[in-house]
Amino acid sequence: MSTTKTSKKKRFKLTNENYYSKEANQRYFSVSQVKDFLKCEAYAMAKINGEWVEEPTTPMLIGSYVDSYFEGTLEEFKSKTPELFKKDGSLKSDYVKAESIIRRVENEELFMNCMSGEKQVIMTGEFLGVQWKIKMDSYIPHQAIVDLKVVQKLRDISYKNGFRQSFIEKWGYDLQLGIYQEIVRQNTGEVLDCIIAAVDKQDYPDIDCILIPNEQLEFQRNQLLFKMQRIIDVKNYNEEPRRCGVCDYCRATKKLEKLILPDDLIVFN
Repeated sequence: MSTTKTSKKKRFKLTNENYYSKEANQRYFSVSQVKDFLKCEAYAMAKINGEWVEEPTTPMLIGSYVDSYFEGTLEEFKSKTPELFKKDGSLKSDYVKAESIIRRVENEELFMNCMSGEKQVIMTGEFLGVQWKIKMDSYIPHQAIVDLKVVQKLRDISYKNGFRQSFIEKWGYDLQLGIYQEIVRQNTGEVLDCIIAAVDKQDYPDIDCILIPNEQLEFQRNQLLFKMQRIIDVKNYNEEPRRCGVCDYCRATKKLEKLILPDDLIVFN
């Protein structure tokens, strides 16, 4: 029995078609999966097991619209996503905005150069004792790993523990690229520059290409070391997943078990 399982695991080949499949998500860690665990363990496990599927939001679809343009699959994306269109067949205003974002980035040589690499390149590797999968928006061999981000506002500043942070730190994009850099190094022997090609959704979109310092990438990889064992134990069913109590999944699956006090309504994140 164990021999059969091992041979099946060896035969599994990660492709664009199965990259987001349940089997791939169970076999491999990804940065988005780890961020799910850091948000809510119960939510992460429900997604891995196919018990919770998130409907795409408008901001997600705008990002996918721009992604598909760079992948060369925009027409296919449109045909598979009828919710982009009004009854008369014209694009809804949110996706007209996506078109304006595309026009904006097309006029920037540096941005287009950053996005000129091989698209959606998949690599796998081992880090912190587990297997990882990555999928790169623009991979420029021997030069750079580029991640495309379509954000609400490029220069929004938030605070965590009293420290200012950009959208990069807020959403863990430096951790994402830190893992990408390590997996590419394992596959090629090269430590490549990591760049975020970012554009926002303002009426006049702001745009920048941001080089993430290697020290920042290494710091995020090291920080993950202290959190990863708990995540591995939960994913392997060696620990019960904790519920955060406030995410969509927790609210949707909440069971009332006792009376609470007013102070219990105050959530400390």
